[in-house]
Amino acid sequence: MRIMSSRPAPLIPPRLRSLLVRVPGLVRVVRFVRRGPLARDRNLTITLSALTLLVGILAAKVSTEWFSPSLLILIMLVGGLHLRLRSLAVLLVAVVLALGYFALTLGVGQVGLGLTVTIGFTAVLAVLMARTRGKLGVQGLRGDAMLLELRDRLKSQGELPQLPKDWGGKVVLKQAGGSSFGGDFLVSMRDGDNLEIALVDVSGKGVDAGTRALLLSGTFGGLLGSVDDFLPACNAYLHRQRGDEGFVTAVHVRIDLSTGAYTITSAGHPPVVKLDAGTGNWQVASAKGVVLGVVPDLHCEPDSGVLRKGDALLLYTDGLIEQPGRDIDAGLDKLLGEAERLLPSGFRDGARALVNSLASGHNDDCALVLIWRP
Repeated sequence: MRIMSSRPAPLIPPRLRSLLVRVPGLVRVVRFVRRGPLARDRNLTITLSALTLLVGILAAKVSTEWFSPSLLILIMLVGGLHLRLRSLAVLLVAVVLALGYFALTLGVGQVGLGLTVTIGFTAVLAVLMARTRGKLGVQGLRGDAMLLELRDRLKSQGELPQLPKDWGGKVVLKQAGGSSFGGDFLVSMRDGDNLEIALVDVSGKGVDAGTRALLLSGTFGGLLGSVDDFLPACNAYLHRQRGDEGFVTAVHVRIDLSTGAYTITSAGHPPVVKLDAGTGNWQVASAKGVVLGVVPDLHCEPDSGVLRKGDALLLYTDGLIEQPGRDIDAGLDKLLGEAERLLPSGFRDGARALVNSLASGHNDDCALVLIWRP
């Protein structure tokens, strides 16, 4: 009885394998190509360099219409996106050799000044891309994908949790210059009837402040709901950090959704304002505190109250009230005036209209959070 082995047959017969092993240097080449720690980078370098030299030979010997030297620009861009800086240097040497062979074969005048400048500019651009990717430690367009993922995470984190039917909320974020990143962000959480909201403003604007805002949004989001004294915990974290990276202001609001009772704490942030539906007036909250990260122990003076039917709380950043050459109190008066004019037509639509009205004419990060009881 023959016992069938389940072991698959080798792809290379034993005799042929023994002959290949005897070939000098062949095993070393196979290991270099297939088993090297940077095999992908090496293989791509060899492929692009060979393709570059092939383009130069075909352009000189066959036809410049079918094999134009401008194809080298595309090859360098691919190298800038995928190769390490040292490997890219090898590819650029191959480009110089290909252009040199083309010029010697057909004449220097066939290269052209425009093509030379374009290839030189592309080479510099490829080096910059490779250097940036080398610092990040990513390949290809993975760095851009990571930024998009972080942006989406920040955007989803800045959305309010689902509120009961007898509550309403609206968040409006407008970054400077139309950027996807900015220095203003929101973190929020809901645990049963307990709703907590924190609006944070990092110094700077646009992309310059966006990287720090991305870092702090994760930290503050983890602290929110996990500690009783949210702003002092954030202050302790920032105070432990080394270096002077600018100031951070924040306002924290805790609301009991069953009763409407709320507590406001602030750390150097513009004051929260409350709409009293009974009188129709906006009242400025008295919560005060020092900017985060300045002193080791943060002491806040909270403000509390109750939101009744028709009342609303308005949180915002200084981008809505500060403008060059205008006093902050004047900006706050304008905010309240625009709120009285726009919000009675509807809180949800009026919030966006309020930001567009106040943010027009200056380039700064703006954020607004509106919580109300219909």
